[in-house]
Amino acid sequence: MAEPSTDFWLYGVVRKAAGTAAHLLSLGFPVGIGVVTKPGSSLFSWHPFLMALAFSFIMTQAILLFSPESSPILSYSRKIKVRSHWVLQGLATVCAVLGLTIISYNKYLNDKPHFTSWHGLVGLVTILYICMQSIGGVSLLYPKLMRNWSLSKLKLYHATSGLVSYLLGCTSLLLGMCSIWFTETVTGISWYLAVCCPVLLTLIIMNQISNAYLKKKRMQP
Repeated sequence: MAEPSTDFWLYGVVRKAAGTAAHLLSLGFPVGIGVVTKPGSSLFSWHPFLMALAFSFIMTQAILLFSPESSPILSYSRKIKVRSHWVLQGLATVCAVLGLTIISYNKYLNDKPHFTSWHGLVGLVTILYICMQSIGGVSLLYPKLMRNWSLSKLKLYHATSGLVSYLLGCTSLLLGMCSIWFTETVTGISWYLAVCCPVLLTLIIMNQISNAYLKKKRMQP
């Protein structure tokens, strides 16, 4: 039977490896999408790139800031991590809203209906949700506004809601990769590799939040 210290060491190594993989995947996915779409080559080309940038890279990095194993600013104070988190989340929201605006305008120019597919509908819900998530997060910056809620509960609810928004974002990306345009543009093994990126990121981030954050908050009064 393995010693507790050995188990703890192995657990830390696995989580650090998963965090490192998340960093690489979160960067690799939007880079790959950029290679495929060539942002600037058309108005539409900005939509998939901005969405991949928002949900795959920026939002993933915003969450990993609090990881005790793979945070890029691990030695910094929690105050700096919180401020950095809000800056990144704000950037992710701006990119996502801009991506939605671009595809809506592009469809308007081409006289095409919008929000008629699962990708479009889930994407719209996702954008609305992350906007509400950002507004709701103000309660953590100014907890005195929520007098009937303890700070620990506000953090728990914010983390849970943030996980939901991340899952929605990755689901929207997956649905986008099932669209006719993407399946015709990216084929063979490349398509499967692209699909694996948001799937693996979702699994890693779910584990990071549930074990390193939500579990800790549930233990608090």
